[in-house]
Amino acid sequence: MDQWLITIACLAILIIMATARLLVGPTAPDRVIAVDTVNTLTIAIMVLLGVIFSQIIFIDVAIVYGLLSFVATLYIAKYIGGEL
Repeated sequence: MDQWLITIACLAILIIMATARLLVGPTAPDRVIAVDTVNTLTIAIMVLLGVIFSQIIFIDVAIVYGLLSFVATLYIAKYIGGEL
């Protein structure tokens, strides 16, 4: 159980670092990538919590969250690219 908590703590630190890039990022694409990174790390944490607590609902929520995150990232990238 301890190795899972250490892994989650490392992922949380990475989320903080990506949030710093989100706030400091010089361009809009940098910020979009930072948001996508935070979303991906959040999905990883949800999957790990599902493994730790043996609850399949965490995995289901992670899949739906990942799908919505992917669609949102595509929409934002298309908006930044000026194709809307």
